[in-house]
Amino acid sequence: MTDEDLDPERYYDEFAESEWDRLDRDPVTRMEFDNTTDYLADRLPESGRVLDAGGGPGRYACWLAERGYEVEHCDLSHEQVAIAREKLADRGLGDAVTCRQADLRTLPFETDSFDAVCCLGGPLSHVVDGDERARATRELRRVARPDAPAFVSVIGRLAMLRDILTFSVEEAHGLLAPVAADGDYTAERVREFADGEGWAECHGFRVDEFEAELVDADFEVETLVGLENVAARTKRELSAADDEAVADVRAVVRRLREDRTAVDVSEHMLAVCRA
Repeated sequence: MTDEDLDPERYYDEFAESEWDRLDRDPVTRMEFDNTTDYLADRLPESGRVLDAGGGPGRYACWLAERGYEVEHCDLSHEQVAIAREKLADRGLGDAVTCRQADLRTLPFETDSFDAVCCLGGPLSHVVDGDERARATRELRRVARPDAPAFVSVIGRLAMLRDILTFSVEEAHGLLAPVAADGDYTAERVREFADGEGWAECHGFRVDEFEAELVDADFEVETLVGLENVAARTKRELSAADDEAVADVRAVVRRLREDRTAVDVSEHMLAVCRA
């Protein structure tokens, strides 16, 4: 594996179809989607123009279009955009959504042009450089109309560390200390500490850091949500569990999802903001 293979655009071009499947693959990933859409349903305006930035293969764009919103979908990956167009067309939603390739750091939209802004599933985490990520967050704020709701989810650092411990501690334990220190999972570090075998480059957040970066971009953070919280890294166990057990876990995750510690340990943390 080369450094280019860990480049987010190239990575998501290669694994585009699996990203569509991800949010319905097991009970834990369904919790990520269902908890996110709970907050969308509660906080979105009744109608209007919504940005789905870094929207990948279009699961959230489909959800939004099904509820009557005019949606602008964009993603860095050409293949993700192509799949989003295909999935929307299959559902008869193609006329409600415009899909294009675009970078979070330079969004191709006018200032104050959206009634709500979404950046869901962790695309902001794939902007590893702090200055560039701040630029991307300011872009999300720029295109939101005054007082518009914004929904941003990122990858949690503690869950990233658990992934290393669970799946590759013997081969990649050297990654633990640097990722714990600053959250940056980079091609350079994977090459040095994991023999070049790894996932797309990303930045894992702690909850205080996530909130601070949003405030720095002039968002008002209203609610922080741990989308999987205590169920993080239990995909295998819950996939084998019966429906009653899964329902009990879902209820506990829902109960704890606004607990700040539960947010910090989650695989994905969601911020519900106001521009």
